Amino acid sequence: MTTTTRATQDPGAADPTRCHLDLTETYAAHNYHPLPVVLASGEGAWVTDVEGRRYLDCLAGYSALNFGHGHPRLVARAAEQLQRLTLTSRAFYNDQLGPFAQALAELTGKDMMLPMNSGAEAVETAIKVSRKWGYQVKSVAPGTARIVTMRGNFHGRTTTIVGFSDDPDATADYGPFTPGFVGVPYGDIDAVAAAIDDATVAVLVEPIQGEGGVVLPPEGFLRALRGLCTERNVLMVADEIQSGLARTGRTFACDHEDVVPDVYVLGKALGGGIYPVSAVAADRAVLGVVRPGTHGSTFGGNPLAAAIGHEVVRMLATGEFQERARVLGARLEEGLRGLVGRGLSALRVRGLWAGVDVDPGLLTGRQVCEDLMRHGILAKDAHGSTVRFAPPLVCTEDDIDLLVTALRAVLADALGKR
Repeated sequence: MTTTTRATQDPGAADPTRCHLDLTETYAAHNYHPLPVVLASGEGAWVTDVEGRRYLDCLAGYSALNFGHGHPRLVARAAEQLQRLTLTSRAFYNDQLGPFAQALAELTGKDMMLPMNSGAEAVETAIKVSRKWGYQVKSVAPGTARIVTMRGNFHGRTTTIVGFSDDPDATADYGPFTPGFVGVPYGDIDAVAAAIDDATVAVLVEPIQGEGGVVLPPEGFLRALRGLCTERNVLMVADEIQSGLARTGRTFACDHEDVVPDVYVLGKALGGGIYPVSAVAADRAVLGVVRPGTHGSTFGGNPLAAAIGHEVVRMLATGEFQERARVLGARLEEGLRGLVGRGLSALRVRGLWAGVDVDPGLLTGRQVCEDLMRHGILAKDAHGSTVRFAPPLVCTEDDIDLLVTALRAVLADALGKR
């Protein structure tokens, strides 16, 4: 019998970046294609790599870091709870879940909430609750419940969720998929109305499609959808995982049209960038269909998650972060507007969340992000030549100006080489 040993690379070697890239590419599955930067620390809106270079984080963990890296209030609350109790399982009560549940219910204006961990788990929970409501309350025939979804959606990566995605990268070689979903064009209220039948239990919608490049629905679509769902006795389920919790300048993106969905699906920023926390919030007439033993999670609602989530809700209750997103977002939009026709073909902004379409003959979105990295800006491309920007809400006006200046330089350099 022979044994082989692999040489262990030293991340502290002469080229620590290369060493970390090699280690990750060798031992971690290749389900991401990161920019070649290795981050080691962060504070506020800024991060530092293993070689001491600083970058403005304009992705903010897909809005999980709305409050920035290491927000003092959140770190202090997490550290305090870490010393007390982190996990009990829902087989027992804990002293953090009840206060968190009350605070989140009051923030959403709903009767109750159901805590989970990841955003995808929260979406799966909303799907299960919608179907159960359909059978128990709406009296849909057993095994026939349908949910209307939007094309271009992104709700997570589970097999059920990717089954109603129209992104081939998300679906290829993962079937067969769960039935019971019908897709319609995003923002087309007539298509939604035509898709609803007697077996329809819910319409699942992102108020803004973040993954597609901050795609906004037509003005009035959410209001019309709310009216349609009420008229047809169908649940309006709003996935506010990326768009919610102050990112768009309001607590929820639905607030921009004064719409209250039947079900809120929340995640990302609910954990403050420290811990995975997600939840579904709805009135008792909906969430009341869930009974002991019919749904659960080992870590869902654990004391550490509840403590952090509760502190996030307290911070949101002040309105400070909603206002920062509104003011800084207006500054970002003004700066980006000047680049349309000068490398940008279009832009979409809602609060401190922007999607820009680069002239496809100029650069791909990936190339833009690689060039921005050299200017000290970290961002993420969507599809093709689209790039999205979502800096932490704790960034400054100078940070916004730095982002716009860097993008202007990248576009000007590409135009000069054309």
